[in-house]
Amino acid sequence: MNTAKTIQTSKAPKSFGFFDFLYKYGTLITIALLIIVFGVMSDSFLQPSNIINILRSISIVTIIAIGITISLSVGGFDLSVGSVASFANALVISMFVWHGQGVWMSIILTILICLTAGIINSFMIVKLKIQDMLLTLAMMFVFQGIAQTYTKGATLSQNMIMPDGSFSTGIISPMFAKIGQVPWIIIIMLVVVAIVHVFLTYTKHGRYMYVIGGNREAAKLSGIPVNKYRVAAYLLSAVFAAIGGIILGARVMTAEVNSGAPYLMDSVAAAYIGFAVLGAGKPNAIGTFVGAVLIGILQNGLVMLSVPYYAMDIVKGTVLAFALAITYYKAK
Repeated sequence: MNTAKTIQTSKAPKSFGFFDFLYKYGTLITIALLIIVFGVMSDSFLQPSNIINILRSISIVTIIAIGITISLSVGGFDLSVGSVASFANALVISMFVWHGQGVWMSIILTILICLTAGIINSFMIVKLKIQDMLLTLAMMFVFQGIAQTYTKGATLSQNMIMPDGSFSTGIISPMFAKIGQVPWIIIIMLVVVAIVHVFLTYTKHGRYMYVIGGNREAAKLSGIPVNKYRVAAYLLSAVFAAIGGIILGARVMTAEVNSGAPYLMDSVAAAYIGFAVLGAGKPNAIGTFVGAVLIGILQNGLVMLSVPYYAMDIVKGTVLAFALAITYYKAK
């Protein structure tokens, strides 16, 4: 019996070390494998122009996912970010083509209006104590409906036909268009990731958010104003969703119905994959960026291999599930 216990004890560290390695580096291993596979199967995958294209494609996902990451840091969750991004996309384009506003006024007004999403979410979650996932799911439909009502279901663009039959006279500024182009779209993404990484990791406010996310009651007993930080988290989530929607508008120069909806699940996946990058074990900006890179590489590679669009979700979902399985499975 003692011999058996000794053997079991001696084997435990090796098993733990192997799975601990997978837990820390599983996402990076998956990215490396995808790069190798796609690089072998497509000559143009590793071209510098395609690398830039991948970074551009994940910029909006990353920014929206950063907002989700902040809400997760306080133990919350925000499913309304896709609809807020759609609303922001419609607002910022309408500021140009309907109201003739300048670049900065359009951006500032859009962010301020979209802050109402964070105010409503935080009030109902923090004050009325509604479960965050259920509330933000409901608000997802609310803001989606607001965006559709605001645009009357139409696609907003320059010279669009107005309800009275005339054409819109507003012009989308060329300066605004540059925000959605390389290198600015990538620079904005990297700046957002860097700022939030420093905020969450090296400031007392970020550490307070992690404490709240880890144990809300303990945070209250230690004197941290828990409700204020939870409100701030949902406000910041709305801000980054709005920024994502604004950049989407600058990239495509139009606002279509539910344009931000496709970014929701990719953003959620990126944020959750980021938990285990380098064994962080918590929501973090660098991990979220790595998660977005994984998703971007996967989507880009599938397109290059001419995988039918109706099969893409199967392949993408399988690989994402595999990556999550590796990064979240940790021997106990």
